[in-house]
Amino acid sequence: MKRVYLVPNIITAFGLACGLFVIFKINMLEPGAGDYDVVRTSAILLLIAGLADFIDGALARAIHAESEFGFVFDTLADAISFGVAPAVLMLKALSLEQGTILSFFGASAAMVYSLCGVLRLVRFNVRTTEAKGNAELQSAQKKNFTGLPIPAAAAAAVSANLFLLSPFLHKWFDVSHTDRAIALICVMTVLGYFMVCRLKFPSLKMLHLRIPSFHLAFLAVIVAVFILYGILYFFTGVATLLSWGYVGLALTLSIIRLIAGKKSKTLEDFEPEPDDFDHQ
Repeated sequence: MKRVYLVPNIITAFGLACGLFVIFKINMLEPGAGDYDVVRTSAILLLIAGLADFIDGALARAIHAESEFGFVFDTLADAISFGVAPAVLMLKALSLEQGTILSFFGASAAMVYSLCGVLRLVRFNVRTTEAKGNAELQSAQKKNFTGLPIPAAAAAAVSANLFLLSPFLHKWFDVSHTDRAIALICVMTVLGYFMVCRLKFPSLKMLHLRIPSFHLAFLAVIVAVFILYGILYFFTGVATLLSWGYVGLALTLSIIRLIAGKKSKTLEDFEPEPDDFDHQ
């Protein structure tokens, strides 16, 4: 029997517990009780789950504790915490009346998001397995992702839900329940498409800053302070800006690449991946 390393899997289980807590807690609320405070608390828990997802993989690689069990466990945890929890949170926050057109499209958008998230994870696992032993494929995977990563999709979905409920937005605009429902239906559908599309999304691993290590550490501390301050006091705005800024950056790079054309070397790493049917 292959070894199963304990510490990375404990962190994965903790992140999964955060996602499950959001799902179970939100379902115990009365219809219409998914207000700003509830969604904000859920968003913080999913943010913790995202940090756990980042730490478990980094730790497993650092201590050479990667295992097949951990790989599958991490995938299932991501499917629940980032594929199911944001969709459930969206439906509970909208609390749509059954039998209406909005409830039909709301449930459909939630299912599209969750299904595309699972498909995204399956494709990633298949590509990771294929890349084992192939240095060129592994290097390409470290530079960018094919399709929007599911943690980033979850961050964008929850931050949009939170922003549309925020007192700041309602102070300036009169957002009706119907308008919010239509906006979230569109957001969940678009994010579902982004997860399974062939566009490239940048990975943090592709950043290579040629500056002295001390200056890099100092810069990292300054950025971390501003982000933590923003999360503590301006959580909704910072979460929305960071999550949708990442999506917007990836789309901008992909559009520039499409305009440049295949013969150009401009942003060639962001050339959309050919469809699987093209190889048959």
